[in-house]
Amino acid sequence: MRTRVRFAPSPTGPLHMGGVRTALYNYLYAKQKGGDFIIRIEDTDSHRFVPGAEQYIIEALRWCGIIPDEGVDEEGKVVETVSEKHPHAPYRQSQRRGIYKKYADELVEKGFAYYAFDSSESLEKARAEAEASGQTFIYNFETRKKLRNSLTLPADEVSRLLEETTDWTVRFKMPEDTVVSMDDMIRGHIEVNTSTLDDKVLWKRADELPTYHLANIVDDHLMEITEVIRGEEWLPSLPLHYLLYHAFGWRRPEFAHLPLLLKPVGNGKLSKRDGDKMGFPVFPLNWNNSDGETYHGYREDGYFPEAFVNMLAMLGWNPGTEQEIFSMKELVDAFSIDKVSKSGAKFNPEKAKWYNKEYLRMRDDALLADAFMPILEKNGISGADRDYVIKVIRLIKERATFVSDFWTISKALFVAPAEYEQKDVDKFWKAENFSPAFEACKSCTSGAELEEWIRSRELPMGKLMNCTRLVLTGAASGLGIGDIMALIGHDEVIRRWENALKVLGE
Repeated sequence: MRTRVRFAPSPTGPLHMGGVRTALYNYLYAKQKGGDFIIRIEDTDSHRFVPGAEQYIIEALRWCGIIPDEGVDEEGKVVETVSEKHPHAPYRQSQRRGIYKKYADELVEKGFAYYAFDSSESLEKARAEAEASGQTFIYNFETRKKLRNSLTLPADEVSRLLEETTDWTVRFKMPEDTVVSMDDMIRGHIEVNTSTLDDKVLWKRADELPTYHLANIVDDHLMEITEVIRGEEWLPSLPLHYLLYHAFGWRRPEFAHLPLLLKPVGNGKLSKRDGDKMGFPVFPLNWNNSDGETYHGYREDGYFPEAFVNMLAMLGWNPGTEQEIFSMKELVDAFSIDKVSKSGAKFNPEKAKWYNKEYLRMRDDALLADAFMPILEKNGISGADRDYVIKVIRLIKERATFVSDFWTISKALFVAPAEYEQKDVDKFWKAENFSPAFEACKSCTSGAELEEWIRSRELPMGKLMNCTRLVLTGAASGLGIGDIMALIGHDEVIRRWENALKVLGE
């Protein structure tokens, strides 16, 4: 059977980096096995729907290079019409709403589900009574016998209520005291007794929509999903999903539940608040919420998509080697679901930067120049010579983590300093330093010559070189003097000396 996996996000807000990792692992699994990766939008929860979230999800995945085989067209739109490439359209659950009721009815007919007519007020009362006696209310095999449903009401009353009212649901009839034996591709064998579980709602008459549990199972079956790879938070739902597959008599996919992404410090799931507190993004792209707040994304913060994907892949998966840098193709070749950890993966913001630094070093200098040119324009350097910019990049790229760092590092290679670091002036701008240093620069055209000139006269190398760097860049620390002299040229070196002498005094 052809491998078919899916990523099924809900458009309730921006896609968290944990969600991107889930999509990535599904994608890697499918590609390695020569199968299909499908996108399905689970938007049946109309109360939590956020405008723009669906487009954000698709754009974020496209930025990462996680391109679906089915569910989204070439323009990045979720497919609504059946075609040869997209045979299971539509791929939004809200547009599939008409198909779920018959499956809910089938479960009732088979005795695996029942109609529940309890009002929200009566359920709230039952919860309050349970709490008053020190218990927690659960709608299960015990309490359903005392509640208002098709298991307790006469058949004619059930028929009347189904016809005349809209405040009813279809609930799964959880079997009593039954052990559900399950297997997870990551966590191994799991057993749960059904007496600890509740009768979940599967379909609601009020909005004629399924809940996650029914829609998820039906769509996975109809879309021929062979493996369900999803987050750890869905592990408690696994017994119900096993039982639903059994109730329908359908082939069950294999399941894998991925570990959580954890906070950099301490335990707990990585959240937006952690990013706000520690100054790192938790979303792939910028997101503006309804309150006008902007959440920073990795793309806008200057990360390469390849670095972001590589970093995410290693959060919870270990290839079993020392290799840390992987292209997407290498990830596809190396990925194995049995090498995904059971325990949560702690996110390290500094490691994320390290990955970007490594990818910046590997990136073609001409491509980096294309990215740097707009930054130069923004800083008043119009029409910069591209070959010169490439030379600058070759010199500075080892010092940078992001392309946005280039200007700070290389500013002195484009413009003479307009001011000088006062602490360095106080330390190095002394006649015994600047007089011989200026004399040396007038007669030397390279860093090597300059060093030899100072050494041959037994002058203090450090003081004279720092004084020279102060003149050329405005600070005593930074790029090597020889590199600066080679790039800006001898005439510019002398001009900067003359300006420093005029501004700082002789």
